[in-house]
Amino acid sequence: MPRTPKLNEAELATLPASERVRYRLVHAQRRHHANDNIAAFIEDGELDQIQAEVQAKMQEVLRALVIDTDSDHNTQETAKRVAKMFVREVFKGRYVASPAVTEFPNVTRLNELMIVGPITVRSACSHHLCPIMGRVWIGLLPNEHSNLIGLSKYARLCDWIMSRPQIQEEAVTMLANELQERVQPDGLAIVMEADHFCMHWRGVKDSESMMTNSVMRGAFLKDPNLRREFLSLLSKK
Repeated sequence: MPRTPKLNEAELATLPASERVRYRLVHAQRRHHANDNIAAFIEDGELDQIQAEVQAKMQEVLRALVIDTDSDHNTQETAKRVAKMFVREVFKGRYVASPAVTEFPNVTRLNELMIVGPITVRSACSHHLCPIMGRVWIGLLPNEHSNLIGLSKYARLCDWIMSRPQIQEEAVTMLANELQERVQPDGLAIVMEADHFCMHWRGVKDSESMMTNSVMRGAFLKDPNLRREFLSLLSKK
């Protein structure tokens, strides 16, 4: 990642908020791809400023599309709405810290297959910023040392990971990494199936195709009977 000249605080303060955040990321040699979380590099008040920047630039996009937002009442607030949607809603997983998740010790030493889902998830394709709408199933094989988390927390973690521009294959892997670190199970399995509006809305305009992919770790990878049990239970849901 290229380095930029070192700036003092006064020089840094003159930059737009997005450039200040980018400066910190570059000097920390931290990646900031579309699906990366950068919350640790955003200071108080800067997210509001980034949203204002996005609004101003989105207004220029509308102008470049030759849309008269002055007289068209339907688009007069579009730039503002889109900026809020990107920063606070559909891409919020980039800009906010991981949700608080209470973890409980596995006091009763549960070691049987657990399945959570389907969890409805919404994401966006990083190629065209078109919606990805789908469902996720999570299979866990805990051990006596695993940390158990509440049912709703799986949905919160899914939303945090999925609310970023990305491709489905990477999103599922990121979710698996997060759950593996938090729960430390003997086995972890994730299946996601989703509609991709970059296919439905543009290009070939195929309204039927869906994408399904999975990540299998630990016991699910090594034990075909456990994997078969998980997948057979999913087929009944």
